[in-house]
Amino acid sequence: MTVEVLLTGSFGVGKSSIFNRIIHDEFSNKYYGTMGVRVNEKILEDQKVTLKLWDIAGEIQQRKVPKIYFAKKTIILYIVDITRPFTFRNILEDLQYLKANVGESIIKIIGNKKDLLSEAELIEMQQKELPVTLDAIVSAKTGENLSFLFNNLIEEALLKVKNT
Repeated sequence: MTVEVLLTGSFGVGKSSIFNRIIHDEFSNKYYGTMGVRVNEKILEDQKVTLKLWDIAGEIQQRKVPKIYFAKKTIILYIVDITRPFTFRNILEDLQYLKANVGESIIKIIGNKKDLLSEAELIEMQQKELPVTLDAIVSAKTGENLSFLFNNLIEEALLKVKNT
């Protein structure tokens, strides 16, 4: 089975870093904005799944992303940078747009760059600045919580397929 995961969100939130950490187990501090879309696969033999990961160019609003990118994806991860509150600005509108345009896709909100905040700052950010609850908080730099997140997402996708 192939599980297709689309990484979306504003520019500079770490979508490409998550992509590189999951596909290549690498991280770079250099920032390279994605032009268009990058797609790669990773075979997860223990789960008998092919993970097909889509990294699309960041947009301030999801309405600017071509709808075809959202089509038939198993999971859509809306990534925010927890160190830059302006990346939450359009989250409610974006989520409404995604829910109206992605069909049966599983949608999760992921906070990235956990490594840049102390525990106290993390708690403060969650209490003050977020208009929604994050499904997970990860660090592409250290890899913290990414394997756990993707394993759970794949299990959720497999369960969904089994029950349909």
